[in-house]
Amino acid sequence: MVSPANTFIKPVRSMENNIKSKWIDGSRLVISISMQFEAGGQPDNAESPFPQNMKSGYIDLPGATWFAYGYKEGIPRMLDNWDKLGIKVTSHMVGSAVLKNPALAKEIVQRGHEAAAHGMNWSTEYTMSYDEEKKFIKDGVDAIKNVTGFNAVGYNANWLRRGENTLRILQELGFVYHIDDLSRDEPFIIQVNSKDFVIVPYTLRCNDILLIEGKNFSADQFVNQAKMEFDQLYLESENRRRQMSISFHDRIGGTPQMVKAATDLIRSMQQHPGVSFRRKDEIAQMALADKTTIHE
Repeated sequence: MVSPANTFIKPVRSMENNIKSKWIDGSRLVISISMQFEAGGQPDNAESPFPQNMKSGYIDLPGATWFAYGYKEGIPRMLDNWDKLGIKVTSHMVGSAVLKNPALAKEIVQRGHEAAAHGMNWSTEYTMSYDEEKKFIKDGVDAIKNVTGFNAVGYNANWLRRGENTLRILQELGFVYHIDDLSRDEPFIIQVNSKDFVIVPYTLRCNDILLIEGKNFSADQFVNQAKMEFDQLYLESENRRRQMSISFHDRIGGTPQMVKAATDLIRSMQQHPGVSFRRKDEIAQMALADKTTIHE
């Protein structure tokens, strides 16, 4: 059985002795990278770069190949790149995608990355009843556990759109954190069922599905926007706890140009003293262990 990383968070060795750390591991700025494992779990005729004008009763065959790129090329390429860069990421896994490509899901975990839950499939979650949603989330968790041995403690709803019961269900199922919140640039704690529950904020500003597919950014525009975000957060991190989030999707972030963009971006960040790259389960555990973490 694979356990979360909270027992082996290593302290950051700063390049400078005078770095002001706001994180308990010694980091000045923590960067969290997401690698969405969704391809293979999508419904027929899911939204793709092709015109959404398919006639009823027909399957978008080229659209299906766009998604297939995610598990055939995208994730394998990103995994090699994370190894080359020496970082670990969080992979939000759709349960049905895991079941379709179990060897790939296992490899993600075997390479030291976090497996987080992302629902059983691409169904709309916020319209579900309490019982329907609990089964939907648990089925996704069970798929990850049965295939990889990893106990998922983090959650991401489809397009972040959770329902009124979601957090209560997550707490009941043993989750530690969720990411469906854009309200801060640092983790914070809320009370769910009278217990601490961590929010590890997500991003739309540095997210390939929004910028590359949604706004037609080029790879260099993506890098430039993320670098500006990093520069500002690094400046702020001198005086307060800051976290930067970046999100890559299997069939988008795993393209050759985007992997090259990620390499250039991350290598430039690694040159700054006090910067660390953390899995989201590690960030959640640091937030819980630090008495100065914001409580809402």
